[in-house]
Amino acid sequence: MTAASAGAGYRIIFEDRWLIAADKSPGVLVIETPKKEKNTLTRSLNAYLDSKGIGVNAYPCHRIDRDTSGLVLYAKGKSAQKKMMELFRLRGVKKGYIAFVHGRLKYPSGTIRRGLYNRNKRRTEDAITSYRTVESKGEFSVLEVEPVTGRTNQIRRHFAQIGHPLLGERVYAFARDYKLKFRRTALHAKDLKFTHPVTGREVSLTAGLPEDMAAFKKLF
Repeated sequence: MTAASAGAGYRIIFEDRWLIAADKSPGVLVIETPKKEKNTLTRSLNAYLDSKGIGVNAYPCHRIDRDTSGLVLYAKGKSAQKKMMELFRLRGVKKGYIAFVHGRLKYPSGTIRRGLYNRNKRRTEDAITSYRTVESKGEFSVLEVEPVTGRTNQIRRHFAQIGHPLLGERVYAFARDYKLKFRRTALHAKDLKFTHPVTGREVSLTAGLPEDMAAFKKLF
């Protein structure tokens, strides 16, 4: 279960008989879209398992955006995936992110409780996001963020709603309205903590800040 490296676009940081976790580079899809892209994390991890002679497929237990870097957890086989996804559903997985947002928040830490509309279900769902300011650097702030609920694009939508969109945000805010520019949405999935659904052991995974976000911080 020691950290290992494999392939371009990701780094394996945890692996056992049932689970595998990767630190994904920005720009890499977790799964293919209807465009049938070949460069996906799922395809790469399955190729890695094949190269090791492991006769199961890797199935994602959750997803992060193409732009978002950081931790993605996979299960080896459908049975393990079912157990892990149930843990996610019951909020048994604690997820931590690093986000760069425009401006300085009025309160250095807090909780955002704002409903988010689900277009597929045609209803507004409860959404809760907690945050803590790590540091403020000029015209942007570095935040540690924990999405208590797991709505689609929850972090991006919540911070746009309160007037502090993420750097690089181009869907929920107009990039032209902000002086600072970043080539992608400045969001990194840093931590995953959970009780292993098979072994019962506590698992705590961390992925360091990617090069582009680390380099941007040093400019200020």
